[in-house]
Amino acid sequence: MGPKLIRAPYVSWTVVVLVLAVVELAVAWGRDLPAVMVGLVTVLLGGVVLAAVHHAEVVAHRVGEPYGSLVLAVAITVIEVALIVTVMVSGGGAAEILARDTVFAAVIITCNGIVGLSIVVGTRGKSVVSFNAEGARAALATVATLSTLGMVVPTFTTSTPGPEFSPPQLAFAAVTALTLYGLFVALQTGRHRDYFLPVMAGVVADSEQHAAPPSPRATLASFILLLVALVAVVGSAKLVSPTIERAVSAAGLPLSVVGVIIALLIVLPETLAAVRAAQLGRMQISLNLAFGSAMASIGLTIPTIAVASIWLPVPLHLGLDATHIVLLALTCLVGVLTVVPGRATLLQAGVHLALLAAYLLLAVSP
Repeated sequence: MGPKLIRAPYVSWTVVVLVLAVVELAVAWGRDLPAVMVGLVTVLLGGVVLAAVHHAEVVAHRVGEPYGSLVLAVAITVIEVALIVTVMVSGGGAAEILARDTVFAAVIITCNGIVGLSIVVGTRGKSVVSFNAEGARAALATVATLSTLGMVVPTFTTSTPGPEFSPPQLAFAAVTALTLYGLFVALQTGRHRDYFLPVMAGVVADSEQHAAPPSPRATLASFILLLVALVAVVGSAKLVSPTIERAVSAAGLPLSVVGVIIALLIVLPETLAAVRAAQLGRMQISLNLAFGSAMASIGLTIPTIAVASIWLPVPLHLGLDATHIVLLALTCLVGVLTVVPGRATLLQAGVHLALLAAYLLLAVSP
């Protein structure tokens, strides 16, 4: 039996969903949507997210690892930045804390939710999952540093009132974030590329490794469709975001819940891709996606928001409160204990998922 071929995505459900999403955006843009229309937009938003995952995986398979994980991480970060800037420009009730809440939610969801869920899926039928400890340690160290410098330090600075950076401090944080992220990408794709390649084990992983890559034509088509999907996700989320804010306020929930909802939408594609990688015995890819997403969320979002803050009509609050600082510290500590051995069991998954559950509970009931 010959190698598995990836079909060109010209006539498939992914194309149909994207066409419907573009038509829906053209019809609904700039209008107050009734409940039925909001529901339709939400359903199409889920379909577009799945389509984005498919096309990102096609591109990722063509370029190979670890470049493939970077494709999806950067693509999702583009969505995140666009959503944050769009909502902040509109000046909603949560505008000044939206960037902080969305980035922090993305870090907690990826480092606990994606990691924990991937371990659960990866340990089905076996007691442990294996991965490359060197790569996972490097990624987690970078995430911890970026999180602390970008979202913990502002809480304790005194140059400006509130959890804000002064302009020089914000510039330093932005430059440092970009530098560390660029250094990590150079490490991941350069001389230490092998740190981020999967520890192959099992027939399924081997068959995936030897699957024929898509043709250049199919890859280009998927790349273009991926860009269309990202635009559709941003547009659809923009249409439903006012409804989300009104629903959160009507339910009496904290405004920070808006950031959590946006983060859940943003990380859904990487969650699906990470779970699929874990099913194929490629736990390292799952960790690349989890930590890479958290890293890109901080390392690219904060510098972009820092530049945009020059024109934004609201101040930029980046500092976390005491409860979130404790959750971040515990996430980093548990993450270290998970990745250092290069092996993980269902217990580690349970600890990570418990931290995620605690964060979600405290988000709705602080």
